[in-house]
Amino acid sequence: MKKPLSFVSLLLCGHVALAQTTPAGPTLVGGSRPMGGAPAGATKADARITGTVVDAATKKPVPFATVALIDTSTGKPIDGAACDDAGKFTISGVAAGNYQLQFSFIGYKTVEQPITVGNGNLNVGTVSLVSTAQQLAEVRVEGQRSLIEEKVDRTVYNAEQDQTTRGGDATDVLKRVPLLTVDLDGNVSLRGNQNVRVLINNKPSTITASSISDALKQIPADEIKSVEVITSPSAKYDAEGSGGIINIVTKKNNLQGKTLSIDTSVGNRGSNLGLNGSYRVGRMGFSLGGWGRAGYNTPGTFSNDQQTFNSSGALASTTSQQADTRNNNVFGRYTLGWDFDINKYNSLSASVRYGLRSGTNYQDDLLTRSDFYGTSGAILTRTGDTRNVQTNDKSNNVDVSLGYTHTTDKPQQELSFLGVYSRNNRNNDFTNTITDLVNTAPGANLTPYRLKNLNDSYNEELTVQVDYQTPIGDKQLIEFGAKDIRRKVNSDYTYLRAEGESEGAYQPLNNAGLNNTFDYTQNIAAAYAAYTLSFLKQYTLKAGARYEYTTIDAKFANEATDTTNIPSYGVLVPSVNLSRKLANGNVLKVAYNRRIQRPSLQFLNPNVQASNTRNATQGNPVLDPEYTNNYELGYNTFIKNVLLNMSVFVRNTTGSIQSVRRPATPEEIELYALSEGAVFTNFANIGQENAYGGSLFLNAKIGNKFTLNGGPDFYYATLRNNVPEPTYNASNEGFVISGRLFGTYNLSDNWSLQGFGFARGRQVQLQGYQSGFGVYSLSIRREFAEKRGSIGLGAENFFSPRIPIRTEFTSPLLVQNSENIPNRLNIKLNFSYRIGKLSVADARPRRRRSVNNDDLKEGGEGADPSSTPAQQPAGGGGGRGQR
Repeated sequence: MKKPLSFVSLLLCGHVALAQTTPAGPTLVGGSRPMGGAPAGATKADARITGTVVDAATKKPVPFATVALIDTSTGKPIDGAACDDAGKFTISGVAAGNYQLQFSFIGYKTVEQPITVGNGNLNVGTVSLVSTAQQLAEVRVEGQRSLIEEKVDRTVYNAEQDQTTRGGDATDVLKRVPLLTVDLDGNVSLRGNQNVRVLINNKPSTITASSISDALKQIPADEIKSVEVITSPSAKYDAEGSGGIINIVTKKNNLQGKTLSIDTSVGNRGSNLGLNGSYRVGRMGFSLGGWGRAGYNTPGTFSNDQQTFNSSGALASTTSQQADTRNNNVFGRYTLGWDFDINKYNSLSASVRYGLRSGTNYQDDLLTRSDFYGTSGAILTRTGDTRNVQTNDKSNNVDVSLGYTHTTDKPQQELSFLGVYSRNNRNNDFTNTITDLVNTAPGANLTPYRLKNLNDSYNEELTVQVDYQTPIGDKQLIEFGAKDIRRKVNSDYTYLRAEGESEGAYQPLNNAGLNNTFDYTQNIAAAYAAYTLSFLKQYTLKAGARYEYTTIDAKFANEATDTTNIPSYGVLVPSVNLSRKLANGNVLKVAYNRRIQRPSLQFLNPNVQASNTRNATQGNPVLDPEYTNNYELGYNTFIKNVLLNMSVFVRNTTGSIQSVRRPATPEEIELYALSEGAVFTNFANIGQENAYGGSLFLNAKIGNKFTLNGGPDFYYATLRNNVPEPTYNASNEGFVISGRLFGTYNLSDNWSLQGFGFARGRQVQLQGYQSGFGVYSLSIRREFAEKRGSIGLGAENFFSPRIPIRTEFTSPLLVQNSENIPNRLNIKLNFSYRIGKLSVADARPRRRRSVNNDDLKEGGEGADPSSTPAQQPAGGGGGRGQR
C-alpha cells in the first residue's frame, strides 16, 4: 500500500475536526473568518459548494467521505464537510476566491481538485474515489475501512479490521460490537434483550432455534467480515425478533484466481484448525471451507443454597449443594458455495453448510444435603446424596439455499427468488449416577442407582421468498414481497432407571409424564410493502407494514385426547424510520417498529430437564407470542478526531414469556421423579417488560499508531408478571450498565499490540439478580512474508482467572442463591498463512436477496442453577430475528 493507513485515517479525523470547529459565520470585515475563512484579500460572499462522491468502480455513493476546503496560499484546510449516506456534501458560506478541494476516505486514494468560487453557488458534480486495493505479487492488500460504520437503520462493525479475536469464534467477535452484550455462557443480548435473531449472510439456520450460543461457537472469528446490528428492521424483515437482528457477514471476494488459507490456534483451554479455499474464473466462482475447534481443561466449581416456605410463610425445607465442574466441547463447520453470473442481468447462487457440536458437561461429586421442617420448626427428616452428573449435548445441522436475482439497467430495480431448507438434529441427554444416599425417614431405600434422560429432537424449516423493488424517479423506492415458512419441531423424550452404580440394565420409568413424543408444526405466511422517500434534501423516510398469519398444530403421541389446541392468529406490524443529514455531515434519526416474538423449542419442549433432581425445568407447549413496541432516537457526529454514536431507546413488551420458580408440588415430585424439596421452573405469558436506556460508542485515532474504541451501554428495566395472587406475584426493576474498551497500537509495520476489556454490572431478573462480570485480553502479533502470514500470542483474564457468577432468586415461596466459578485463564498461540495468486475481477457487482427467518424467542431465565455455565440456557429469552 503506497500510503500508510494510519496517515490516511489521521487526515480524515483532522479534516472532520476542522469542519466541526470552524464556524460558518459570522464573517469579519474583508470577508475573512475567525481562525481561517477565505484566502487573504477575498471578497465577502455567501456561496455554497456542493457535489457527490462515489466509488470509481461501482459508481455507488461513499457515505461519510471527507471533503476539505484548502486555502491554496497556505495549503491549510479552512473548512470542510462529511458526505451523507447518498455521498452528497455541502460547504456553506464560502467567500469568493481560489481554493482546492481534497476528497478522502479510509480505503480510497485521496483526490485533490482546484476550484474557483465566484459570487454564485458552485456544484463540482460527481467526484470518483479509487480504492487502494492492489495486487502485490501473490498477496491482495486492501485499504482499511472504519472499524464502525453507522447507517440509517443499522450499525456495522467491520470485524476484519480487528485482530484481537484471531483463533476465536463468533462469540469473541460479538463481544466487541456496539449495543451487544455477551455473557460468559455465550448468550447474546441487544440493549438487554435476548430476543435477537442471528443471521449468517442474511440467511437463517435452524441451529439457532435450539441455541444461539452454540451456533456462534461454530463460526470461526477469522472468517467474519462484518457484523450488522439492525435495531429497527423495516417491513421487508420478518416481524419476529423483538430485540432486533444481528447479521454476521462472512468474508467473500470477486477476485479471479485461486487461494488456499490455513488458520490455527493452540491454547491451554482450546485449539482450532481452519482450511479455506476459493476458485473463481470468468463468471463462475466456488468456495470450500472447513473449521474445527476443541475446548478442554475448563475446571470450575458450583454451589447452591435454597429455602422453601409453605403458604403460611413458615420454613419448609433447606437444601445446600456443591460440586466440581468441567466440560469438553468439539465444534465443526463446513461450507460449499457456488455462484454464476448467467449474463449481465441474471445470476444464480447456491450454498450448502454443515455444522456439528458435541459437548459434555460434568458435575463431579455433587453433594446435596436437605432438611425438612415441621410446623413447630423442628427438623423432621434429613436426606442427602452424592452423585456424578454427566450431560451430553450433541447436534448436527445442514442448511441448503438456492437463489436467483434479476436486475436491469435501471438502478435499484431487481426481482429475486430464494429458497432455504434447514434442519437441526439434537440429542440432549443426561445421566445421574448416585453413589451414596442418606435418609433418616423410616424404611427409606438407600440403594444406589442410575437415572438417565434421553431427549432426541429436531427442528426443520422450509422457506420460500420472492422480493421486488423498483425506484420511482430518483427520490423514491417501492419494495414488496411475500414469504412462507413451514416449520416442524419434534421432541422425543424418555426417562430410564438402573439399579446399582455400575450393574443392571436401564428400564423405562412407567410414568406418562416422563415418556412421550411432542410434535409441533407451524406455518407462517407473510406479505409486506415498504416505501422510501428522500425529501427536503436532507431527509429520508422509510415506512412500511408487514402482515403475518400463523397456523399451529401441536400434539402428544401418547395422549388419547388433544390437549394442545392452539388457535391461529394474524398480526400487522408497522415500521417507520426517519433520518436527517445535517449540514456538517452528522446524522439524526428516529424510528418506531412493532415486533412479535414466537416461542422457540426451548420454551415449548415439555421434556423435564432435571439432571439435578432438586431443580427441574419444563417448557410450555401452549405459549402465545409476545409483542413489543420499540422507539429509538440516534445521533452520529465527529468531534475533533473522534467518531461518536449516541442513541436512546424505549422498549415495551406485553405478554412477555417469563419463567417462574416455585417449590415443586407433591404431584410433580411423584410424576417427574424429583427429590423432596425440589424447585420447579416453567414458562408462561404473564409478564410485562419495559426498558429505558441509551448507549455511547466512540472510535478515536490517537496519533498515527494508536486506535481506541469503546463506550457504555445502560438501561433501566422494569419487570412484572402481573399475577394477582400475592404468593406468586413477582416484580423487579433497576439499572443495568455495561461497557467495553479495546484498542490497537502499531509498534511497527509488522508488529502490533492489541487489548480488549468488557464489563457488565448486575443483571436484573424477574425474581432476583445475577452478578456482574469482567473479561479482558492482551495479544501481540507479527506479520511476515509480505503479510501473507501472521503469528500471535494472546492471554485472557491472566490477573483474575476465576470469575464468580452469583444468581439470586427471591419469592414468598422460595429463596435461592447459586454460584458458578469457571476458570477463564487462557493462553493461546495463533498462526495463519495464505497462498495463491489473485487478480481484481472487472465484474459487475451482484445484488442478491437473502431469506431471513427471525421469529423465535430463545433462552429462558429458568436455567438449572446447578448446571455449569455452558449448560445453562439463555436467561430471559434469547431470540431469532429474521428477514
